[in-house]
Amino acid sequence: MESTLKLRWDLSAIKPATHAIRCEGFIGFLPSDTPFGCFTWVFKRVYGAIGVNYGTVADNLPPPDRVAQFLLQSTIINRVRLFDYNPDILHAFAHTGIAVTITVPNDQIPHLTKLSFAQQWLKTNVQPFVPATNIVRILMGNEVLSTANKLFISNLVPAIQTLHTALVNASLDRQIKVSTPHSLGILTSSSPPSTGKFRQGYDTHVLKPLLSFLSDTKSPFMVNPYPFFGCSAETLDYALFRPNSGVFDENTKLLYTNMLDAQMDAVFSAMKVLGYEDLEIVIAETGWPSKGDPAQVGVDPKCAADYNGNLMRHVTSSAGTPLMPNRTFEAYIFALFNENLKPGPICERNFGLFRPDMTPVYNIDILRSTASSSVPEKPGPSPGPFVAPPNPSPPSPSPRDGKQKQWCVPKAGVDSEALQRNIDYVCGLGLDCGPIQEGGPCFAPNTIRAHAAYAMNVYYQTMGRNDYDCDFAQTGTITYANPSYGRCKY
Repeated sequence: MESTLKLRWDLSAIKPATHAIRCEGFIGFLPSDTPFGCFTWVFKRVYGAIGVNYGTVADNLPPPDRVAQFLLQSTIINRVRLFDYNPDILHAFAHTGIAVTITVPNDQIPHLTKLSFAQQWLKTNVQPFVPATNIVRILMGNEVLSTANKLFISNLVPAIQTLHTALVNASLDRQIKVSTPHSLGILTSSSPPSTGKFRQGYDTHVLKPLLSFLSDTKSPFMVNPYPFFGCSAETLDYALFRPNSGVFDENTKLLYTNMLDAQMDAVFSAMKVLGYEDLEIVIAETGWPSKGDPAQVGVDPKCAADYNGNLMRHVTSSAGTPLMPNRTFEAYIFALFNENLKPGPICERNFGLFRPDMTPVYNIDILRSTASSSVPEKPGPSPGPFVAPPNPSPPSPSPRDGKQKQWCVPKAGVDSEALQRNIDYVCGLGLDCGPIQEGGPCFAPNTIRAHAAYAMNVYYQTMGRNDYDCDFAQTGTITYANPSYGRCKY
């Protein structure tokens, strides 16, 4: 299995990518020919948009540090959504590069309408963990409109706006976006997809102000589509992306061959009614149980594998949907583990991709072909030997501690693939990689090894110059010889 998709830089010539996405959570630089306010990213492999929901309603799960290393080293998953902001989990994901989404519980929404509370919440629950932990998004509640709780609903958008203001004040707003996920219960009409509309009352009083905020802050609209809950024995193949006769939308003359596309296009149609059809849509939750009650349809490992495997291939294929062609979607599979304490029917405890011992419930090619990680094990990117540029400067004392200064560079003999991953990781965190862009002072020599040396050292210096900050899956080494040359300063 190919390694995790990383956002790959074309360092030999910065050009607009074939498939570009928003670079949320990215504090970076802007090529002159890029029209979006962020760097152009290229999908090297198809799995970069696949994440997982990491729920913890269980008493038999492995500790968070084991989970983080398992995801990093043994799976292709590089995004995780949490249903809270558990500090032990946030600590565990430090230096992995895995993009983490955290969630504010619904009952805290009213409190976060106060700026002082929002600022303190950030100081306590977010700021101690960044940038070591790659927190990219905060979700304000989960399926808030479906709760019918007037206090939560009326305060939802104000709380989101206030938390964003707190992020702005902390200079974290470009790195961390705010949104909120919705069930498809927000739709009053969804079939055929072209007739999709939001529920009256919520449409103008909650969703339109929310969509306006998301558009202004370049944050996505997030939904939790579950074909599992909408299918029957007659529509099982349609729900599982299996061959079927499809469903025809008479209004658009478009044929739907799977239920997820129909659900997504219904959401798109509802957004279009309010004038926000250009907003990115993220699938915050979707999945299929591998076990259920006898009366339920399709609750077995084969159906779960078909749905989640086909989902991964579909949302990353650039096929898009009938109304949103040529799109890829960021999608989070529910869930990472079977959770034995979840209430409700049997299926609720069997949505996991993995058992608590971290063995797969079924195979959907989400495990790496080897146990070794293609993403850096500890702090940063991958390895690569470093050939020092001409006329290295002599060692100089560190202005911070008076000791001899150190730099982090690639080990000799590291392959270019590993070095490229190091570059992707560091620059994807939002650290300043501008000098190795074309025209930058460290662009020449235009080699992956030289660029990796600069990027790895940026990470090492920024993170505090600990030995493990130069590990990079055992591809980095510390040197006392200043690699700076000419205008390129390390």
